[in-house]
Amino acid sequence: MTRTEIKDLKVLLQFTSVYCKVNHAELRLPLDSSDPELQPLPLQKYPVCAECREFLLYAFERRIKCPLEERPSCKHCHIHCYRPGHRDKVREIMRFSGRYLIRRGRLDLLWHYLF
Repeated sequence: MTRTEIKDLKVLLQFTSVYCKVNHAELRLPLDSSDPELQPLPLQKYPVCAECREFLLYAFERRIKCPLEERPSCKHCHIHCYRPGHRDKVREIMRFSGRYLIRRGRLDLLWHYLF
């Protein structure tokens, strides 16, 4: 995986964790994946509920198995390999968490949120 892909997956992991913490009252546990592709990600740092865990594992799988030779960020992709419900979920998570974090002083994420 390239640095850009790792960065994209880390942002998705962080944003999903924030979304889960604010919107889900269920027990949150860190992701535990035996996939060697996910080793560069700080999975233990961002706990999520079972629903969000399932979503993240699906999103990670889609990103890692992207059929394009030069992988764009998913929001700029013309293929959109997510299932229809998952595309809406990604938008909801990114919109909510981006605004949430920016309001709390994480201006470094503004660049990712806008582009």
